[in-house]
Amino acid sequence: MFKLIPRRSLIIYINNNRVIRALRHYGQIDYISRRMHYVVMYVDQSDVEKVKEKISRLRAVKKVELSARPDLDPTLADLELTGVYQLHDEDDKK
Repeated sequence: MFKLIPRRSLIIYINNNRVIRALRHYGQIDYISRRMHYVVMYVDQSDVEKVKEKISRLRAVKKVELSARPDLDPTLADLELTGVYQLHDEDDKK
């Protein structure tokens, strides 16, 4: 049957767009910003550190960052308690 493989997103900042062709060998490219010079790419979770190290050694790559999305808590019930949001005078207080 079909088996889900956990993946992680990498944000890769590049110097020029020629390196995009080489990046296709390391994972699945999801988004390319040619104007802002970055690429969003998905890699298998088990291979993240190996692939990140290999990509960072490429000549036209400035830096490689892991996506923070899996580390965020998706069940934020009260944003005020977590410090993400603070009530102001204009907000309706219950």
